[in-house]
This record gives sequence, structure tokens and C-alpha cells, in this order.
Amino acid sequence: MKSSTFTILLCVFTLLSCQRVKDKTQETINASGEAVGKSATEFIEGVSEGIDKTLEAKIKLSPNLKTKGIDTGKFTIANNPQGGKDNLLTLYLIFNQDFNDIVFVKVFDKNGLETGRAKLEVTGKKGDANYFDFTFGKRVEIEYRSVIIVE
Repeated sequence: MKSSTFTILLCVFTLLSCQRVKDKTQETINASGEAVGKSATEFIEGVSEGIDKTLEAKIKLSPNLKTKGIDTGKFTIANNPQGGKDNLLTLYLIFNQDFNDIVFVKVFDKNGLETGRAKLEVTGKKGDANYFDFTFGKRVEIEYRSVIIVE
């Protein structure tokens, strides 16, 4: 009787211990997986931010437009719905003075070679700001690390 009670208690203890070990192992695996997932996400975000910064095109505003009270803000480069790849520049212009003139945009690749031009009649009142779309030809592609001169 004592040996069967001892055997039953030993079996119950073993089963409970195995379940506890299994639960603890599962918790450890889940915590480790979560930590790895967070680290991987942070790594990927850091890499993509670094790529964005090194490959981003740069906007340069001419001194002439600055004296006429124009500043730039955000810009985007997209595919033109009429055809072409990365040939539509949307530029946010800020008017510190009244302005009504034609604005010219030239694009230079990373080697300093001109790749395209566009022009647009731009009108704005002092204190206003707006987005303007500069459309380039279908063969123009505003590449990474391009320099965009606004005159």
C-alpha cells in the first residue's frame, strides 16, 4: 500500500513538474521571440531610414526666388499618370511676398548631368502656401540622389 501510494504521488509530482517546465519553457520562448521581433523591426526601420537619407533627392532654391519671397517645404516624386516613371515633382511652395511668375525646375543626376526641365506658372499671395505639380517628359526619371534646382 505504501509503495502504491508512493508511486501515485511520484507520478502526480512528475506530471505537475513536467507541466510547469513545459509552461516555463513556452513563456521563455515567447519572450525571446518577442525580443527578437522587436530588435528585427528596429533594425529594419533604421536601415530604411538610412537608405532614405542617402538616396533622397535634394531641392535647391535659387537666390533669385528667395529674394522674391519664395520658400520650399515638402516635396514628393511620383509617376506621372500620363506616363513615365518618377517624372512628376510635387513641390510645396511658401509665399512670403505676393508672387506671379513662371518657375523653372531643372533636374541633375548624381553625376551632375542635367536630365530634365519643367516650368509652371505659379501665383500666390503673401502668407499663402500650396502644392504645385511640375510635370517632366515621359523619358525623364528623377533618380535617387538627384539635385533639383528651382529657379
